[in-house]
Amino acid sequence: MAPSFLSFVPLYGIYLRRCFATSGLTSQFIDIDDHTTIHLWAPNPDHQTPQQQKPALLLLHGFGPSAMWQWRRQAQFFSPHFHVYVPDLVFFGDSTTKSKERSEVFQAVSMGKLMEKLQVKKYHVMGTSYGGFVAYHMAKLWPEKVEKVVIASSGVNMRKADNMELLQRANVENVEDIMLPETATQLRTLTRLAISRRFTMVPDFFWKDVVNDVLIVWGDKDQIFPLKMAHELEELIGKKTRLEIIQNTSHVPQIENSTQFNNIVKNFLCGSS
Repeated sequence: MAPSFLSFVPLYGIYLRRCFATSGLTSQFIDIDDHTTIHLWAPNPDHQTPQQQKPALLLLHGFGPSAMWQWRRQAQFFSPHFHVYVPDLVFFGDSTTKSKERSEVFQAVSMGKLMEKLQVKKYHVMGTSYGGFVAYHMAKLWPEKVEKVVIASSGVNMRKADNMELLQRANVENVEDIMLPETATQLRTLTRLAISRRFTMVPDFFWKDVVNDVLIVWGDKDQIFPLKMAHELEELIGKKTRLEIIQNTSHVPQIENSTQFNNIVKNFLCGSS
């Protein structure tokens, strides 16, 4: 076994922190109430001037490692154009709570409180996978604050039948075995489903009355939420949405083809409504 000081994980963690820091972001801890503390990477408020006013972009990660591991390329790309906020969702990374709540709504409320504490009045939200569910609820709860929404590889229109099909594809009995792997075998299963290159349901839909603009970004080979769900979601939301499919990617197109992904999202966010 290699010595611990040669381990890839802490070394890569140092690299990620440097990437975020050189993007103008600092690691911060914010107490949003008496029970919950959120860790995030965000612009240093002491270094901002009126001439540096930019639109705000909140990035919500999916299941797996902390936000820093999932949004590195987006933090670097979008920081020159937006004030980027990259929190660890509650129960992930360094965000903690004493609350017994475990729902996507609780996550959304926590993120809303976070942005309020940061005194960010309006913002765009981009969520991938589980983060897309949270972004959906944020848009529903605060339509006056959430401007444009980007849903990346997130089956917020998931039905019970879709859930059963996912379990069959993964050959497991519980979704937790896929999304929260505890063994090397489970991690390989998640990787096989999430990446094309080897290396709580939402029962109601009020998008049409909730948000002005929605971008859906999907990998054409997604095995977690198949492409048909992207087309169904586009139809449900209606004329206010745009669907972009990135070829030869699976569940994490923001990592597999970050250049195309970033440019698609930038054009959407910077374009007129």
